[in-house]
Amino acid sequence: MTQSIFVQIASYRDPELIPTLHDLIERAQRPENLRVVVCWQHAPDEQIGMFFSNRFEQWQLQPQAPFTRHTFHYLGARIDLIDVPYEQSKGACWARNLIQQDYQDEAYTLQLDSHHRFVQHWDTQLIGMTEQLRAHSPKPLLTAYLPSYTPSEPGVDRSTPVRPHGMRFLRFIPEGAILFTGFPLPDWETLQAPVRARFYSGHFTFADGSFAREVRHDPDYFFHGEEISLAVRAFTHGYDLYHPHRCLAWHEYARKGRVKIWDDHNGAARDAGIVSEVWWARNERSLARNRALFGMDQGESHVPSPQDSEYGFGNVRSLEDYEAYAGICFRERAIQPEASAHIEPVAGAQKSDLAVWNSTLRRPHFLHIVVPKDSLDIVHCESVVQCRVRALRADGSVLHEEIEDIQAARARCRDDMYELRVEFLSDLGEAAASMYQVSLLDADAQVVTQFEKGVGA
Repeated sequence: MTQSIFVQIASYRDPELIPTLHDLIERAQRPENLRVVVCWQHAPDEQIGMFFSNRFEQWQLQPQAPFTRHTFHYLGARIDLIDVPYEQSKGACWARNLIQQDYQDEAYTLQLDSHHRFVQHWDTQLIGMTEQLRAHSPKPLLTAYLPSYTPSEPGVDRSTPVRPHGMRFLRFIPEGAILFTGFPLPDWETLQAPVRARFYSGHFTFADGSFAREVRHDPDYFFHGEEISLAVRAFTHGYDLYHPHRCLAWHEYARKGRVKIWDDHNGAARDAGIVSEVWWARNERSLARNRALFGMDQGESHVPSPQDSEYGFGNVRSLEDYEAYAGICFRERAIQPEASAHIEPVAGAQKSDLAVWNSTLRRPHFLHIVVPKDSLDIVHCESVVQCRVRALRADGSVLHEEIEDIQAARARCRDDMYELRVEFLSDLGEAAASMYQVSLLDADAQVVTQFEKGVGA
C-alpha cells in the first residue's frame, strides 16, 4: 500500500515558509512520499529565486490560468507552488480550497500553516497512529493545537519528549464563530493511543487523502468560523476526531512583525486599485455564512447557507449528533461544562431526552476588563490588599466574582491600565455579561475605591 502524503500549506507573505519546508522534508522518514502543495501568496520582493538559493531543484514552470505553477524537488519530495500575487488573495480558506483542487489520490493528507517545526519521522508516526485507530474508526482524523515555537530563538528541543496538546472551547465571538485554545494533555506519558477530540485545528490535521476531496474548505469563508465548520462537516461526513498522544510538531502563533492579509487588504489599497475588496467585507460575509450554516440567526434568511452547496454537512451523522458529542448548542450559543474542561468526549453521545440535555447547557461568558489608571490607580492606591472583579447583570446584581491579591493585580497593570480577561459559565437563562465592577479592598474586605462600567447606562 502506498504511503503517499498530500501536504497542504497556505502561505501568506511568510518568511518562515522555506524553513518550514526544509524541516518538514528533512525530518520525514520517507520524503519521497511527500507531495507538498503551497498556495504561495507573495509580494514582489519575494521572488522564485529564493527557492533556488535554498537548494530546491529541478524547477519546472507550468503557465496556467489563473495562476502559474512552479514545481521543485528537495530530498526526493515534490513541492508544487501555486503562484498567487498577494493582492489577488481572498483569504486563508480560499487558499486552502485552491490547494485541495490539486489532490491526486494520495493515501493521506496533512494540512499545515507555513510556520512549523517537526519531530524526527513525523510522517511514519502520523501514519502509525492513524492505522492504530482503524480498529475503532474507519475514518480517523488527527488534529491539535500544537505546542509553540519562536523562530528568533534557538531551535526547538527535540531531545526531550514534549507534552502533546489538545483543544478546548474558549468562547463564542459576538459574530457567532467559536474560538478555541490549546491545553496540554493530562497523563500523556501513560497514553498508548490518540484520544478523542471535539474540535478541528486549521494548522494541523492529518487524515486519509480522500478528506481533501470530501470535506474541502469553503472558499467563501475568510478566517474565523473555519475550524468549527470543518469540525462539524468532518464529523457529519463520518470522520472521528482525535488528538495525537505524542507531540509531532510545533507551531508559531505570534508571528510578530509579519505582514498579514488584513495589513494589505485595507481601505487605502482598495481605493488605490491594488486590491478588489477590503478584508473586513470578506470577513463579514464569511461570518454571516457561518451563522447561516448553523442556523444561529433566523432573521438572516437573505444569507445563503453553505448547507445548500458542496460545503454543507455530510449525511453520515447529523448536526445534532455533533452537538451531543461535543457539548455545543449553536442556536443557544451555549455549551456543556465538559467542552471547556480537559474531559475527553464520549463517542456516540445522543440527545435522548432533549429537556434533560438542555438542562446541562451553560451560557459561556468572556469579559475583557480594562480599567484606565485615571479611573482606578491600582498601582499606587494604599491600604489595599485585594482586587475584586465582578461581572454584573443588567440590574446591577452580581453574576460572577473573582478576587486576587493586590500584588497579582498590580502585575497586570501595563501602559497605565489594568487589564484582565474573565471567563465563566452561568445558567442558560442569563444574558451575556457586558457590565463589570473592579473594587480595591482593605484588610477587612471593605471597599476602598472602585470602578464600574456600564452600570446605570
